[in-house]
Amino acid sequence: MALPSPLVEAYLARLRLPDLLGAPPSAAALTELHRSHVRRIPWETTWIHEGLSWGIAPSTSAARIATGRRGGYCFHLNGAFAALLSSLGYSVTRHVGGVHGPDGPAAGMLTNHMALIVELDEGPHYVDVGLGDALWSPVPLAAASIDQPPFTLALAPVPAGGVGDWHLAHDPRGAFVGMSFSSAAVASMEEFAARHEWLSTSPESNFVKMFVVQRRTADAAEGLRGLVHTVVTADGVTTTEVDDRDAWLDLLDDFGIVARAPDALWDRVSQAHEARLAGVIAGWDEGKHT
Repeated sequence: MALPSPLVEAYLARLRLPDLLGAPPSAAALTELHRSHVRRIPWETTWIHEGLSWGIAPSTSAARIATGRRGGYCFHLNGAFAALLSSLGYSVTRHVGGVHGPDGPAAGMLTNHMALIVELDEGPHYVDVGLGDALWSPVPLAAASIDQPPFTLALAPVPAGGVGDWHLAHDPRGAFVGMSFSSAAVASMEEFAARHEWLSTSPESNFVKMFVVQRRTADAAEGLRGLVHTVVTADGVTTTEVDDRDAWLDLLDDFGIVARAPDALWDRVSQAHEARLAGVIAGWDEGKHT
């Protein structure tokens, strides 16, 4: 999974952590890397709505992140981050996950997400920069309540007969309900290829239905769904409709995304927004990655 040295340097530069090049693996450095990633590299479906086709090869995802001012969803973000961590000397493994909604975990949802586990001197840590609005920092792989403002999440082992081996329960104000993942590592991104194809191309996929950009900060979660900008803080949830083209593109730029064809993207997203308001097309099912 190692990346070429120039790409590692460019990746760390985008994270604004150049001093971590050559630093020994540690819990403190991993936390810095994780926090900077979820703050600066957006979870996004912009590329789908630009009519682009992206693969999930970690080196390609890392190059887009490091040099192209883009992000992606879990396969791109966690795939690239795993490659970066491996290049920096961390022991990291990839794991099949399944994000679910109110109906709870289901075996059919597995492979709609990829989670990471990093082995540190302090023990294994669950790492995930690919959930959009969930973890701000990596956490020990152990049952615990996770207080990461504005959210409180919970990590717990799955009882025998359940889906996966570990379950992350999101805060009720989060963008999804929960995610189960397996403790068995997968050796290849091919494990996720078929689901990625469906998620990025099927008219039934929520990623195809709705333009979404998300990020985390130290005390907030922020998302742009269509033209609706939402910010969650400890004080509450603020929702604003951004119906001005220039303001919307400025917000996209602030998320860290340079649109390939801004006028065409704006036209597509704003038209879909109006159609959704008029009831012409169905809305996005909150809380699902399928």
